[in-house]
Amino acid sequence: MTRICIYGAGAIGGHLAAKLAQVSDATVSVVVRGDALTAIRKKGLTIDSGGATMTVPVAATDDPATLGPQDYVVLTLKGPAVPAAVPGITALLGRDTTVVTVMNGIPYWYFHKLGGPWEGHRLACADPDGLQWDAIGPERALGAVVWTAASITAPGIVRHTFGNRFDLGEPDGSTSPRATTLSKIFESAGLEAPLTTDIRGAIWNKLWGNLSFNPVSALTLAALDALATSPRTVPVLRAMMVEAQAIGEKLGVAFPMAVDARIAVAELVGPHKTSMLQDLECHRALEIEALTGVVAEMGRLVGVATPTIDAVLALTRARARNADLTVPA
Repeated sequence: MTRICIYGAGAIGGHLAAKLAQVSDATVSVVVRGDALTAIRKKGLTIDSGGATMTVPVAATDDPATLGPQDYVVLTLKGPAVPAAVPGITALLGRDTTVVTVMNGIPYWYFHKLGGPWEGHRLACADPDGLQWDAIGPERALGAVVWTAASITAPGIVRHTFGNRFDLGEPDGSTSPRATTLSKIFESAGLEAPLTTDIRGAIWNKLWGNLSFNPVSALTLAALDALATSPRTVPVLRAMMVEAQAIGEKLGVAFPMAVDARIAVAELVGPHKTSMLQDLECHRALEIEALTGVVAEMGRLVGVATPTIDAVLALTRARARNADLTVPA
Protein backbone atom coordinates (compact mmCIF):
# COMPACT_ATOMS: atom_id res chain seq x y z
CA MET A 1 0.00 0.00 0.00
CA THR A 2 1.45 3.34 -1.07
CA ARG A 3 1.45 5.93 1.69
CA ILE A 4 0.68 9.46 0.48
CA CYS A 5 0.47 12.55 2.66
CA ILE A 6 -1.02 15.73 1.25
CA TYR A 7 0.66 18.56 3.16
CA GLY A 8 -1.89 21.36 3.16
CA ALA A 9 -5.63 20.90 2.52
CA GLY A 10 -6.49 24.17 0.85
CA ALA A 11 -8.33 24.28 -2.45
CA ILE A 12 -5.84 22.24 -4.50
CA GLY A 13 -4.73 20.00 -1.63
CA GLY A 14 -8.30 19.30 -0.58
CA HIS A 15 -9.35 18.47 -4.13
CA LEU A 16 -6.36 16.18 -4.59
CA ALA A 17 -6.77 14.43 -1.22
CA ALA A 18 -10.45 13.74 -1.80
CA LYS A 19 -9.76 12.20 -5.21
CA LEU A 20 -6.81 10.10 -4.02
CA ALA A 21 -8.66 8.89 -0.91
CA GLN A 22 -10.84 6.76 -3.20
CA VAL A 23 -7.87 4.81 -4.60
CA SER A 24 -7.78 1.28 -3.19
CA ASP A 25 -4.01 0.81 -3.27
CA ALA A 26 -3.09 4.08 -1.51
CA THR A 27 -3.34 5.22 2.10
CA VAL A 28 -3.98 8.96 2.05
CA SER A 29 -3.68 11.49 4.86
CA VAL A 30 -3.68 15.27 5.06
CA VAL A 31 -1.81 17.70 7.27
CA VAL A 32 -4.04 20.66 8.00
CA ARG A 33 -4.82 23.06 10.83
CA GLY A 34 -7.63 25.02 12.44
CA ASP A 35 -11.24 24.92 11.36
CA ALA A 36 -10.42 22.82 8.30
CA LEU A 37 -8.93 20.10 10.52
CA THR A 38 -12.03 20.06 12.71
CA ALA A 39 -14.36 19.93 9.71
CA ILE A 40 -12.46 17.16 7.92
CA ARG A 41 -12.25 15.03 11.05
CA LYS A 42 -15.96 15.46 11.69
CA LYS A 43 -17.44 15.27 8.19
CA GLY A 44 -14.68 14.35 5.73
CA LEU A 45 -13.62 16.33 2.67
CA THR A 46 -16.35 17.60 0.38
CA ILE A 47 -15.80 18.45 -3.28
CA ASP A 48 -18.38 20.34 -5.32
CA SER A 49 -17.55 19.87 -9.00
CA GLY A 50 -19.79 20.45 -11.99
CA GLY A 51 -22.92 20.44 -9.87
CA ALA A 52 -22.08 17.08 -8.25
CA THR A 53 -21.06 16.89 -4.60
CA MET A 54 -18.85 14.18 -3.14
CA THR A 55 -17.79 13.70 0.49
CA VAL A 56 -15.06 11.25 1.47
CA PRO A 57 -13.42 10.42 4.81
CA VAL A 58 -9.74 11.33 4.97
CA ALA A 59 -7.31 10.89 7.86
CA ALA A 60 -6.36 14.40 9.01
CA THR A 61 -3.91 15.72 11.56
CA ASP A 62 -2.00 18.84 12.55
CA ASP A 63 0.91 16.73 13.89
CA PRO A 64 2.81 15.13 10.99
CA ALA A 65 4.95 13.08 13.38
CA THR A 66 1.93 10.89 14.14
CA LEU A 67 1.72 9.70 10.53
CA GLY A 68 5.16 8.12 10.20
CA PRO A 69 7.35 7.98 7.07
CA GLN A 70 5.53 8.31 3.77
CA ASP A 71 6.25 7.09 0.24
CA TYR A 72 5.13 10.46 -1.14
CA VAL A 73 4.73 13.81 0.56
CA VAL A 74 2.73 16.07 -1.73
CA LEU A 75 3.29 19.75 -0.92
CA THR A 76 0.24 21.83 -1.76
CA LEU A 77 1.13 24.75 0.48
CA LYS A 78 1.57 28.27 -0.78
CA GLY A 79 4.99 29.83 -0.68
CA PRO A 80 4.61 31.94 2.50
CA ALA A 81 3.58 28.86 4.53
CA VAL A 82 6.49 26.62 3.58
CA PRO A 83 9.31 27.81 5.88
CA ALA A 84 7.28 27.19 9.04
CA ALA A 85 6.20 23.79 7.72
CA VAL A 86 9.70 22.42 7.04
CA PRO A 87 10.05 20.67 10.44
CA GLY A 88 6.69 18.96 9.91
CA ILE A 89 7.65 17.91 6.40
CA THR A 90 10.90 16.36 7.59
CA ALA A 91 8.96 14.31 10.17
CA LEU A 92 7.33 12.49 7.24
CA LEU A 93 10.55 11.60 5.47
CA GLY A 94 11.90 8.08 5.31
CA ARG A 95 14.92 6.87 3.43
CA ASP A 96 13.15 6.79 0.05
CA THR A 97 10.39 9.38 0.50
CA THR A 98 9.63 11.46 -2.58
CA VAL A 99 8.54 15.08 -2.07
CA VAL A 100 6.20 16.27 -4.81
CA THR A 101 6.07 20.05 -5.21
CA VAL A 102 2.46 20.62 -6.28
CA MET A 103 2.89 24.34 -5.85
CA ASN A 104 2.70 27.41 -8.04
CA GLY A 105 5.85 29.27 -8.87
CA ILE A 106 9.50 28.26 -9.20
CA PRO A 107 10.35 25.38 -6.81
CA TYR A 108 13.31 25.34 -4.45
CA TRP A 109 15.03 22.59 -6.48
CA TYR A 110 14.87 24.42 -9.84
CA PHE A 111 18.63 24.46 -10.45
CA HIS A 112 19.18 20.87 -9.26
CA LYS A 113 20.22 18.62 -12.18
CA LEU A 114 19.81 21.50 -14.62
CA GLY A 115 23.45 21.53 -15.62
CA GLY A 116 25.25 24.53 -17.01
CA PRO A 117 26.59 27.61 -15.21
CA TRP A 118 23.79 27.81 -12.62
CA GLU A 119 23.74 24.18 -11.52
CA GLY A 120 22.94 23.99 -7.79
CA HIS A 121 22.07 27.69 -7.52
CA ARG A 122 19.66 28.52 -4.70
CA LEU A 123 16.85 31.05 -5.10
CA ALA A 124 16.16 33.26 -2.09
CA CYS A 125 12.58 34.08 -3.10
CA ALA A 126 11.68 30.42 -3.65
CA ASP A 127 13.51 29.08 -0.58
CA PRO A 128 14.29 31.72 2.08
CA ASP A 129 17.45 30.81 4.00
CA GLY A 130 17.75 27.57 2.02
CA LEU A 131 15.50 25.73 4.45
CA GLN A 132 13.96 23.35 1.92
CA TRP A 133 17.21 22.65 0.13
CA ASP A 134 19.01 21.80 3.39
CA ALA A 135 16.26 19.98 5.31
CA ILE A 136 14.40 18.18 2.52
CA GLY A 137 17.07 17.98 -0.15
CA PRO A 138 16.70 18.53 -3.89
CA GLU A 139 17.28 14.84 -4.64
CA ARG A 140 13.88 13.94 -3.12
CA ALA A 141 12.02 16.36 -5.35
CA LEU A 142 9.56 15.36 -8.05
CA GLY A 143 8.12 18.29 -9.98
CA ALA A 144 4.42 18.84 -10.58
CA VAL A 145 2.41 21.50 -12.38
CA VAL A 146 -1.26 21.99 -11.53
CA TRP A 147 -3.80 22.78 -14.24
CA THR A 148 -6.95 23.04 -12.16
CA ALA A 149 -8.96 25.84 -10.58
CA ALA A 150 -10.66 25.50 -7.21
CA SER A 151 -11.58 27.54 -4.15
CA ILE A 152 -12.53 26.94 -0.52
CA THR A 153 -16.18 27.75 0.17
CA ALA A 154 -16.17 26.64 3.82
CA PRO A 155 -13.79 24.65 6.06
CA GLY A 156 -13.41 21.20 4.52
CA ILE A 157 -15.44 22.12 1.41
CA VAL A 158 -13.82 22.74 -1.99
CA ARG A 159 -15.52 24.05 -5.11
CA HIS A 160 -13.72 22.72 -8.19
CA THR A 161 -14.35 24.74 -11.34
CA PHE A 162 -11.78 23.83 -13.98
CA GLY A 163 -9.31 21.13 -14.96
CA ASN A 164 -7.96 17.91 -13.46
CA ARG A 165 -4.41 17.79 -14.80
CA PHE A 166 -1.19 17.41 -12.83
CA ASP A 167 1.93 17.24 -15.01
CA LEU A 168 4.68 15.22 -13.31
CA GLY A 169 8.40 15.22 -14.10
CA GLU A 170 11.86 14.55 -12.74
CA PRO A 171 14.37 17.42 -12.45
CA ASP A 172 16.83 15.43 -14.59
CA GLY A 173 14.25 14.71 -17.30
CA SER A 174 14.20 10.96 -16.75
CA THR A 175 11.13 8.74 -16.61
CA SER A 176 11.64 7.25 -13.17
CA PRO A 177 9.80 4.43 -11.38
CA ARG A 178 8.68 6.83 -8.64
CA ALA A 179 7.16 9.24 -11.17
CA THR A 180 5.52 6.40 -13.11
CA THR A 181 4.00 4.94 -9.95
CA LEU A 182 2.55 8.25 -8.82
CA SER A 183 1.18 8.97 -12.30
CA LYS A 184 -0.69 5.66 -12.27
CA ILE A 185 -2.12 6.37 -8.81
CA PHE A 186 -3.30 9.82 -9.89
CA GLU A 187 -4.89 8.41 -13.03
CA SER A 188 -6.68 5.68 -11.05
CA ALA A 189 -8.25 8.53 -9.05
CA GLY A 190 -9.68 10.07 -12.20
CA LEU A 191 -6.97 12.71 -12.60
CA GLU A 192 -4.82 13.42 -15.64
CA ALA A 193 -1.16 12.92 -14.71
CA PRO A 194 1.02 12.94 -17.83
CA LEU A 195 4.74 12.41 -17.38
CA THR A 196 6.96 15.02 -18.97
CA THR A 197 10.67 15.00 -19.67
CA ASP A 198 10.67 18.81 -19.52
CA ILE A 199 9.13 19.71 -16.17
CA ARG A 200 10.80 23.12 -16.16
CA GLY A 201 9.12 24.00 -19.44
CA ALA A 202 5.77 23.01 -17.90
CA ILE A 203 6.57 25.08 -14.79
CA TRP A 204 7.29 28.16 -16.90
CA ASN A 205 4.16 27.71 -18.99
CA LYS A 206 2.05 27.81 -15.82
CA LEU A 207 4.20 30.47 -14.14
CA TRP A 208 3.89 32.64 -17.23
CA GLY A 209 0.28 33.28 -16.27
CA ASN A 210 0.66 33.22 -12.49
CA LEU A 211 3.52 35.73 -12.29
CA SER A 212 1.38 38.28 -14.15
CA PHE A 213 -2.32 37.53 -13.61
CA ASN A 214 -1.99 36.96 -9.86
CA PRO A 215 -0.42 40.28 -8.83
CA VAL A 216 -2.47 42.29 -11.33
CA SER A 217 -5.62 40.66 -9.95
CA ALA A 218 -4.60 41.69 -6.44
CA LEU A 219 -4.16 45.26 -7.65
CA THR A 220 -7.37 45.45 -9.69
CA LEU A 221 -9.62 42.92 -7.87
CA ALA A 222 -10.58 41.51 -11.30
CA ALA A 223 -11.16 37.86 -12.26
CA LEU A 224 -9.23 36.03 -14.99
CA ASP A 225 -11.60 36.57 -17.90
CA ALA A 226 -11.83 40.32 -17.22
CA LEU A 227 -8.05 40.66 -16.92
CA ALA A 228 -7.48 38.74 -20.16
CA THR A 229 -9.80 40.97 -22.18
CA SER A 230 -9.50 44.47 -20.72
CA PRO A 231 -7.50 46.97 -22.83
CA ARG A 232 -6.24 48.42 -19.53
CA THR A 233 -4.72 45.23 -18.15
CA VAL A 234 -3.71 43.20 -21.21
CA PRO A 235 -0.74 45.47 -22.12
CA VAL A 236 0.64 45.15 -18.59
CA LEU A 237 0.17 41.38 -18.52
CA ARG A 238 1.72 41.04 -21.93
CA ALA A 239 4.78 43.13 -21.03
CA MET A 240 5.37 41.06 -17.90
CA MET A 241 5.09 37.83 -19.87
CA VAL A 242 7.49 39.03 -22.58
CA GLU A 243 10.08 39.86 -19.91
CA ALA A 244 9.57 36.45 -18.26
CA GLN A 245 9.89 34.67 -21.60
CA ALA A 246 13.28 36.31 -22.15
CA ILE A 247 14.42 34.98 -18.77
CA GLY A 248 13.12 31.48 -19.42
CA GLU A 249 14.76 31.35 -22.83
CA LYS A 250 18.09 32.38 -21.29
CA LEU A 251 17.70 29.29 -19.09
CA GLY A 252 16.99 27.05 -22.06
CA VAL A 253 13.19 26.94 -21.83
CA ALA A 254 11.19 26.54 -25.05
CA PHE A 255 7.79 28.19 -24.64
CA PRO A 256 5.02 26.16 -26.31
CA MET A 257 2.88 29.06 -27.50
CA ALA A 258 2.87 32.78 -28.17
CA VAL A 259 2.16 35.30 -25.41
CA ASP A 260 -1.26 36.22 -26.77
CA ALA A 261 -2.27 32.56 -26.98
CA ARG A 262 -1.26 32.09 -23.33
CA ILE A 263 -3.40 35.08 -22.34
CA ALA A 264 -6.31 33.50 -24.24
CA VAL A 265 -5.87 30.30 -22.18
CA ALA A 266 -6.50 32.32 -19.02
CA GLU A 267 -9.63 33.82 -20.54
CA LEU A 268 -11.02 30.31 -21.09
CA VAL A 269 -10.98 29.64 -17.34
CA GLY A 270 -13.76 32.23 -17.02
CA PRO A 271 -14.64 34.45 -14.05
CA HIS A 272 -12.29 32.64 -11.68
CA LYS A 273 -10.49 34.64 -9.00
CA THR A 274 -6.76 33.98 -8.89
CA SER A 275 -5.36 32.37 -5.76
CA MET A 276 -3.70 35.67 -4.83
CA LEU A 277 -6.96 37.55 -5.07
CA GLN A 278 -8.67 34.87 -2.97
CA ASP A 279 -5.91 35.23 -0.37
CA LEU A 280 -6.22 39.02 -0.37
CA GLU A 281 -9.97 38.82 0.21
CA CYS A 282 -9.46 36.29 3.05
CA HIS A 283 -6.64 38.38 4.57
CA ARG A 284 -4.02 35.67 4.07
CA ALA A 285 -0.37 36.24 3.22
CA LEU A 286 0.10 36.76 -0.51
CA GLU A 287 2.25 34.46 -2.62
CA ILE A 288 4.15 37.40 -4.10
CA GLU A 289 7.73 36.18 -3.85
CA ALA A 290 7.20 32.62 -5.12
CA LEU A 291 5.27 33.83 -8.17
CA THR A 292 6.68 37.21 -9.13
CA GLY A 293 9.60 38.08 -6.86
CA VAL A 294 11.46 34.93 -7.92
CA VAL A 295 11.14 35.88 -11.60
CA ALA A 296 12.71 39.27 -10.91
CA GLU A 297 15.46 37.46 -8.98
CA MET A 298 16.08 35.11 -11.92
CA GLY A 299 16.15 38.08 -14.28
CA ARG A 300 19.00 39.58 -12.29
CA LEU A 301 20.76 36.20 -12.27
CA VAL A 302 20.73 35.83 -16.07
CA GLY A 303 21.05 39.52 -16.95
CA VAL A 304 17.54 40.23 -18.28
CA ALA A 305 15.91 43.56 -17.37
CA THR A 306 12.39 43.30 -15.89
CA PRO A 307 11.02 46.86 -15.63
CA THR A 308 7.32 45.95 -15.82
CA ILE A 309 7.65 42.97 -13.49
CA ASP A 310 9.59 45.16 -11.03
CA ALA A 311 6.92 47.88 -11.09
CA VAL A 312 4.02 45.47 -10.56
CA LEU A 313 6.01 43.62 -7.89
CA ALA A 314 6.62 46.84 -5.96
CA LEU A 315 2.95 47.82 -6.18
CA THR A 316 1.78 44.37 -5.06
CA ARG A 317 4.15 44.37 -2.11
CA ALA A 318 2.78 47.79 -1.15
CA ARG A 319 -0.77 46.48 -1.52
CA ALA A 320 0.03 43.64 0.86
CA ARG A 321 1.66 45.94 3.40
CA ASN A 322 -1.33 48.30 3.29
CA ALA A 323 -3.60 45.32 3.96
CA ASP A 324 -1.45 44.43 7.01
CA LEU A 325 -0.09 41.28 5.33
CA THR A 326 3.55 40.41 5.88
CA VAL A 327 5.86 40.87 2.90
CA PRO A 328 9.59 41.67 2.59
CA ALA A 329 10.47 45.32 3.04
